[in-house]
Amino acid sequence: MSEIASPESSGEPTLSALCYADGDSSDLTDLTIVAKDEFDSWYETLDAAGQAAVNQAQFKGGPGQTLWLNNGVIAGGSGADDFSALGSLALQLPEGNYRPTQTLTPLQQLGWALGGYQFTRYKAPRRSPARLILTGSEAEQAQVCLTADAVALTRDLINTGAGDMAPSHMSAEASALAEQFGAQCSITTGDELLDMECGAIHAVGRAAEDPPCLIDIAWSGSQAPADAIKVAVVGKGVTFDSGGLDIKPAAGMRLMKKDMGGGAAALGLAYMIMAADLPVHLRVLVPCAENAISGNAFRPGDVLHTHKGLTVEIDNTDAEGRLLLCDALSIACEDEPDYIFDFATLTGSARSAVGAEIAAMFCNDDALANELMQAGEASADSLWRLPLHSGYRYMLDSKVADLVNSAASGYGGAITAALYLENFVENTRWTHFDLMAYNTRKRPGHPEGGEAMAIRAVFHWLANQ
Repeated sequence: MSEIASPESSGEPTLSALCYADGDSSDLTDLTIVAKDEFDSWYETLDAAGQAAVNQAQFKGGPGQTLWLNNGVIAGGSGADDFSALGSLALQLPEGNYRPTQTLTPLQQLGWALGGYQFTRYKAPRRSPARLILTGSEAEQAQVCLTADAVALTRDLINTGAGDMAPSHMSAEASALAEQFGAQCSITTGDELLDMECGAIHAVGRAAEDPPCLIDIAWSGSQAPADAIKVAVVGKGVTFDSGGLDIKPAAGMRLMKKDMGGGAAALGLAYMIMAADLPVHLRVLVPCAENAISGNAFRPGDVLHTHKGLTVEIDNTDAEGRLLLCDALSIACEDEPDYIFDFATLTGSARSAVGAEIAAMFCNDDALANELMQAGEASADSLWRLPLHSGYRYMLDSKVADLVNSAASGYGGAITAALYLENFVENTRWTHFDLMAYNTRKRPGHPEGGEAMAIRAVFHWLANQ
């Protein structure tokens, strides 16, 4: 659906699954949505020929069902605000432009757009998506478009192979994004990280040919007053995770191109905030590294010095994402932001707890957590809160350093990882999202592959502040 700027060819994401204006009416096919609970009353309005066509097609108004009738398309839908109701149609209906006969909700239109996404960097698309004429107010239409673009950006970054999405490539993508919106962007690379006292980021990435880096974007909305809220967004950017010296098995490495999904989500959320010109002061920090193996790879038993000054003993080199995040979170706190949101493909334990299709959420503020849960429901972006259970802090104790990076126990791994990060957050409301960042199966609006998780919920919450 969208083609993202690559380091070789800059440009902004563009949509092809949506139309912006009616255009030539002769080139339009009418589209009518009939939900299950509306089916009986709609059926009674049809003439005998129409009813016979419905009966023959066994059309009942279910999601994904379609029927051609009177030179138009009838599509099933499961509810007025159901994201998935139209999520299959962009690649299910024949190519062309479709004009709704009723006003669609923003979520219905967004589902159509995101269901039309195809990753095209390495392989030509199998077809062009059907295009939908947008309905609703101009503001609603603009929001659908920028959200679809942000999700496409995030998905494209995640779907790109690690050979083409090393730390330097992530830096180029972030620089292009910052330039697009007039934001400031600085990149700290390699041994320069040691000058910033980011020993954890440096250690994780120093064994790779492409050196580690810290992406730092700063932007303020055009209408943001000096005292506008400060929002820091942090994303884990492990561009490939071999596990380091505690090497992963082959099966565990297969999808590790997606281990920068948190960094991709952070850039996707930044796109949404800047494109919408929200009146906030935004800082985006994406620490990037490839967790590789060579003679200078960091080792179990090493003690790292972090930006905050805490020392960390390495229990397992495959618990590297939290090492990137801890330095970035410490830097984010220096600005005394009102809110910090971090995104990371951090633990398998979170997947065991909530599965691959829900973002596990940890938050140090109950009111904020409840509001984010509601925002997730309103934006069809599934979240579930897990506890920052302080009773498990003992599992992070080290005999030689302030902390270990990974608890020896196999219990509560997502919780102990979040507790580790909490040590590097001070005096701010902080939310941590532990993500899959990947669709393991095809669903309406959710094609298999890279996925932008939790960013629609956070944006929805921010936009309503």
